[in-house]
Amino acid sequence: MNKGSLTVVGTGIRLIGQVTHEARLAIEQAEKVLYLVTDPVTEIWIKQLNPTAESLSSSYEDNKPRIDAYVAMIERVLGFVRDGLDVCAIFYGHPGVFVYPSHEAVRLARTEGYSASMFPGISAEDCLFADLGIDPARSGCQSFEATDFLVHRRKFDSTSSLILWQIGVVGDLGYKRSGYSRRGLHVLVRYLEQYYGADHETAIYEAPIYAICDPFIQEVPLAKVPEAHVSPISTLYIPPKDAGVPDEEMLEQLGLASSDLYVKKGCWETGHSVAKTDSR
Repeated sequence: MNKGSLTVVGTGIRLIGQVTHEARLAIEQAEKVLYLVTDPVTEIWIKQLNPTAESLSSSYEDNKPRIDAYVAMIERVLGFVRDGLDVCAIFYGHPGVFVYPSHEAVRLARTEGYSASMFPGISAEDCLFADLGIDPARSGCQSFEATDFLVHRRKFDSTSSLILWQIGVVGDLGYKRSGYSRRGLHVLVRYLEQYYGADHETAIYEAPIYAICDPFIQEVPLAKVPEAHVSPISTLYIPPKDAGVPDEEMLEQLGLASSDLYVKKGCWETGHSVAKTDSR
């Protein structure tokens, strides 16, 4: 095993309150820290924990394809590993959820003979389950990046919950400080209307960064999603359209009857409505 190592950790979504104990130790003990976070408070905290910390945000450039920015981040992280340092790379949220550079850096480091590991963290999906009151075990849960969902026509079940990520940047593979077009969002909604109908209730969700803020939750009919507040970090939650129908043959094989099954309803089916808020 070569000298030098890589540990990838996450800061969670809500500032430093969701950082795990093992992630903090990894940051403190590293010989070099590189990070990509979304707020200045976490950035200051990281630098206080480890003065070697440097941001990876300079890899982003206006209208530069995001994949090119990711490759630059990977090379920067691995450069320090190759120099024989114990490196900690920090990403906001869960470091392995919607973070291409983290997985690729770990893979390449191991391929080159370096020790590399990733610690789990709290993701936006974890926050969504808590804030919207959704148990993914109730009807099942499907999760897709919105552009990938469309271009690959991913198969999904309208009797299960559907989560679509990054709906504010559908069809746009670049990085733009000035904002993104909603053309792709209109395409997404027209596609979904074929399966759910225009009036099916949905929720646009953004997890809160600050503990004093509420999550952003806007419940709107599917057809009205393009008119709602949507940012690059917005997520679309679509509750099941219908209840799943038990398969009688499978019930028989399992020795069960329909009456044995617990009837589970989500918050939208029971009439409970999550309080709307514009707090960010």
